Amino acid sequence: MGSIVVQAFMTLDGVVQAGGGPDEDREGGFPYGGWQSGYSSAEDGEIVPEWEGRTAALLLGRKTYEIFAGSWGVWDEAAGGFQGELTRRYNRIPKYVASRTLTGLGWKNSQLLGPDVPAEVRALRESTDGEIRVWGSTELVKTLAGHDLVDEYRLVVYPLVLGTRKKLFPPGFPLTRLTLVESRPLSSGVLVNIYRPAAGAGT
Repeated sequence: MGSIVVQAFMTLDGVVQAGGGPDEDREGGFPYGGWQSGYSSAEDGEIVPEWEGRTAALLLGRKTYEIFAGSWGVWDEAAGGFQGELTRRYNRIPKYVASRTLTGLGWKNSQLLGPDVPAEVRALRESTDGEIRVWGSTELVKTLAGHDLVDEYRLVVYPLVLGTRKKLFPPGFPLTRLTLVESRPLSSGVLVNIYRPAAGAGT
């Protein structure tokens, strides 16, 4: 059986929108795209590649899928370093997309989930050997949490407060009790926290 892992780069106040670049996601007039810049450290080059080496499938909402398809889905697989490695991996593994509006998917090895997303995700977890990675996709994460379908949260927390826009845990998020299983401070001031559902705790 696989495990569903929510992975996020987030600020201290929980914002997860457009950390990677100014034009990554301007929805709602978000003015702080690319807020991750300036926090790099030597450890960054070790953590994400190690995590991504376990990825057996991607589980994405519509917006994140479109961002990924327009980047990893078109970048050169022959590129050197981690970008090329991850491009090859993401093109090869299956991508499952929760969307009420999309009718077709252009990125290879992608497929739409049906209307009963929790049931399909349960079946997907049962049939997958490895980690099913959830990036971004805040509405999807909320749905998964409401049905006890998140096995682990990997949160890379930046010492920054933005005070606005999309959060991983917005108002109305289901009650979720977690256990901290690992915490690692980086030299940049970034904190890597890994949480799993507390034993015997439902949402």
